Amino acid sequence: MVVLIKILQVILALSVLILIHELGHFLFAKLFRIRVEKFYLFFDAGFALFRFKPKNSDTEYGIGWLPLGGYCKISGMIDESMDTEALKSEPKPWEFRSKPAWQRLLVMFGGVLFNFIFAILIYIGIMAGWGETYISNEDNSIYVNELAYDMGFRNGDRILKFDDYTPERFEMLQADMARQTAKKATVLRDGDTVNIYIDQSMIGEVLNSPGMFSLAIPFVVDTVPEFSPNHNAGLMKGDRITAIDGKAVEFLQDSKAILDGYENQKIDITVVRNRDTLDIPVQVDTSGRLGIYASIPGVKTKEYSVISAIPAGIRHTFSTIGGYLQDLKLVFTPSTEAYKSVGSFIAMGQIFPAAWDWYRFLNILALLSVMLGVMNLIPIPALDGGHILFTLYEMVTGRKPSDKFLAAAQVVGMVLLLGLMVLAFGNDIGRLLR
Repeated sequence: MVVLIKILQVILALSVLILIHELGHFLFAKLFRIRVEKFYLFFDAGFALFRFKPKNSDTEYGIGWLPLGGYCKISGMIDESMDTEALKSEPKPWEFRSKPAWQRLLVMFGGVLFNFIFAILIYIGIMAGWGETYISNEDNSIYVNELAYDMGFRNGDRILKFDDYTPERFEMLQADMARQTAKKATVLRDGDTVNIYIDQSMIGEVLNSPGMFSLAIPFVVDTVPEFSPNHNAGLMKGDRITAIDGKAVEFLQDSKAILDGYENQKIDITVVRNRDTLDIPVQVDTSGRLGIYASIPGVKTKEYSVISAIPAGIRHTFSTIGGYLQDLKLVFTPSTEAYKSVGSFIAMGQIFPAAWDWYRFLNILALLSVMLGVMNLIPIPALDGGHILFTLYEMVTGRKPSDKFLAAAQVVGMVLLLGLMVLAFGNDIGRLLR
């Protein structure tokens, strides 16, 4: 059931984003009276699941069978359909190739523009509806995995800086370290400032090792739910658990290793309540847990009105664009081995929640819209960025690339995209096998 929910979310997200992107091309083409022959969700490749052509319309609308994207077939333009038959005749007034360069530029940029506008609208809605909630890095400590430990980080460290950059959001620490290609991390450890020098050859491992920095959560009781075996054990909100069965506990994560082996048994825990230290008997459940919800430190929420959500949504969109550009820079820097983190639909499915959650779905949808927009700006001939590059070249030099050159460039671009797709699926399959 979980897999089905994730698959449905991926299909829905991709369908919406593709329609938004192609709508950008479509509307700009219509604005400049350029004929649009086809408007398709997914690729038909000779066979369509659904198609129709309204009366007195030049455009056929449909849904293809190959869910790898979608397209808007514009008359007189060399695109992924590789239909060059129409180019053998003289340009018609309604064709893409007969229009001024600035109009063709806007048609090609329309998809990217609509993706960014769509992300802005989603983020504005999220800010207005839910506000902005994040875990502050200020005064919070890390709980490390094996890679972070090998790099020199320790449980309880508080990260102050990566080089000269001061991270604000705890959940972005790992991404910030990679994006900044930081050479040094400054941490606060046991009251002292410590410098940790980062081996740049490990950036690739950083990108492929999720959960380097978990939030070190002090084991402070927030609630004990009614279904917990310890609902009536006498624990109170604010109690800090410092020991389990006589073994010291600094963070919530430390309790797991201690509780393993005590399933379905009664044990004593040591609790600090105000100025008192108490020993309280508790029941460990069958999964080796106490059934206690701990307080999460450093959670901050900014609330916005509909008006104030507009600049906040715009800022967040451009911040996300900037972050993703930094990610792409790493991907195209072979020494970082960031290309190993490139994923396909399989990786995309893993980021969606196992149960329907509008807040998380909309956040992911906005992020994917930004990613789709930025990806399409890469100057590869088969992408919008390639067409934009050739059009800008024409506007600067006054020389338009020949149709023969554009067709050859389109083939090269398709080969490059196919290679990228193979890399993405290969990475995902490798991760699944591991």
